[in-house]
Amino acid sequence: MHKNTKLTPVRRREIYDLWLSGTKITHLAQQFMVTRKIIRKVIKRAKMGDFSVHKSINDRYRSAFYGLKHLSKTEKRIKGKLAKKAKRYEKDYPGEMVHFDSKILPRIKGEDKRLKRESLFVAIDDYSRHLFADILPDKSMESSGVFLETLIDLTPYKIECAYSDNGTEFKGTPEHDFVWVCNENGIDQKFTRVRRPQTNGKAERVIRTIMEECLRTKFFTSRKERQEFLHAFVHFYNTKRLHSALKQGKQKLTPCQILQMYLDSKLDTTL
Repeated sequence: MHKNTKLTPVRRREIYDLWLSGTKITHLAQQFMVTRKIIRKVIKRAKMGDFSVHKSINDRYRSAFYGLKHLSKTEKRIKGKLAKKAKRYEKDYPGEMVHFDSKILPRIKGEDKRLKRESLFVAIDDYSRHLFADILPDKSMESSGVFLETLIDLTPYKIECAYSDNGTEFKGTPEHDFVWVCNENGIDQKFTRVRRPQTNGKAERVIRTIMEECLRTKFFTSRKERQEFLHAFVHFYNTKRLHSALKQGKQKLTPCQILQMYLDSKLDTTL
């Protein structure tokens, strides 16, 4: 452990527990005398069960995932201005546009009504339909910021544009958590027309799919159980579920198959 670290594993677990109980990230940053960025990073790792203090070594640059994440950026440089002419529903590579949306979830039966209702957040890649979804304590800008930072770390491609409705969880000043994370990572933001959220159809449709096929199909006894069930469904959606919009000839494919085919095609051109 670094001798100057402010956040020991015990304090990291304390931060996560306070966040789950409804304490705002801004208040946590003040209480533990660190930046909001560090608090979000602690929460992001805690959601994956990691409360350890990491060494300042970034091994991701050596991984295949890193290569795929930045492949789309190279592709954009090659194509130049041609990529900008692509229509919104005809994207050419992973990460060119990712659709975001959120939905407040119903309470679990028997849950303390004093607790805020949790919110479902989704992000779906326009090109591959690769899905990322999670349940967070509320529908705030802080939750959306944590969601986006987690997505950036876990998704195998670089996100160039975040497309969402005009909800306050996604849109605001440069100090807004979601906007700030976008700016820090070079992600452009585009929004639906005012009072026309249906133009964000891919994200709205996948939320309906999640609700109908996952979150309304089972009686949950705890928030943790509901979240774990959602994560299992997302894995199935990306790796097993065949999509009518994703085809090679007449054969339907999964989002992960589309991503792999894209990567293989680009590797072939570099050999």
